[in-house]
Amino acid sequence: MILKPIPTHVVTGFLGVGKTSFIQYLLAHKPVGETWAVLVNEFGEIGIDGELLRGEGGDVAIKEVAGGCLCCAAGVPIQVAVNQLIAKAKPDRLFIEPTGLGHPKAIVETLSQGHFQQVLSMRASLCLVDPRKLNDPRYLESELFTQQLHIADLILANKMDLASDDDVKRLEAYLTQQAIKAEVMPVQVSKLLLENDAALYQSLNLHYFQRPTAWRAQMPARQTLGASLTGALQRPTLPFEEAPEAQTLQFDEQGIYRASNQHEGRYTLGWVFDYRYEFDFEALVAWVKQQGYLRLKAVMITDEGIAALLALRVLKVDRCKAQFAANGPSPSQEL
Repeated sequence: MILKPIPTHVVTGFLGVGKTSFIQYLLAHKPVGETWAVLVNEFGEIGIDGELLRGEGGDVAIKEVAGGCLCCAAGVPIQVAVNQLIAKAKPDRLFIEPTGLGHPKAIVETLSQGHFQQVLSMRASLCLVDPRKLNDPRYLESELFTQQLHIADLILANKMDLASDDDVKRLEAYLTQQAIKAEVMPVQVSKLLLENDAALYQSLNLHYFQRPTAWRAQMPARQTLGASLTGALQRPTLPFEEAPEAQTLQFDEQGIYRASNQHEGRYTLGWVFDYRYEFDFEALVAWVKQQGYLRLKAVMITDEGIAALLALRVLKVDRCKAQFAANGPSPSQEL
């Protein structure tokens, strides 16, 4: 039974900006005794972020929705996913990480509907941005990029160790041009995570975790749902009953499951390998560096252990890092 609305934050940012690392950082500083839940939406048909987050402890519930944007189909996927996660975890705080190609405005609108107001308390929305991207016309011309910044209560300018003074000035000028007044906080999430530095978390907890999202407060009053609206927009079943989980993956005769997707002019390819596959780590990293991609994520069984590969191609420069977990082989591995 839900006794009080659950504080809920939407964490946005374009592909490769560091959203998953940021949520890992938050989970690392979660107060003892609290249960947190994370709803992750992957653009690709095969989810990776959920696997990267699942090692954070038994008092953290992770639910992953792969294969497109949560807000599509009149908000039904987000409502179903939230219902399932709340029913299973009964969390003290909820974080929602939409795909970098998702529409965060629609997600906030959906979760601000009347029937959710008794269950969710929409708190500050957090947007991560890489200042270097303001030099790329594709970002400036993207409605999604601008929308993410517009609904943010706090903008985290990440990867500041790689950004120049001109990059920062370009970001400031763009925010001024777009009349975006949210505070901008420079951060290096990877460094904070590596050093277990709680400074950012303490600041967020003090100034933003209790603050209602200002964007929602400025929304015009919504009209009462009428009979003319389709059933897809109606109030979901309450109490929050858990729906069936996704069907088991169907592997081919080689022990491989393949999937693909496309959205907003981007394409994804994904594979899940049977756990009996073991890859040569050095050869795997070499293969990753040879491929043409915007972003690549993988959790793989290798001869050197379980490896999490995070690779991003930026201006013809490849960066690839590997992280290892001490746990044994997983039932399947994803690329």
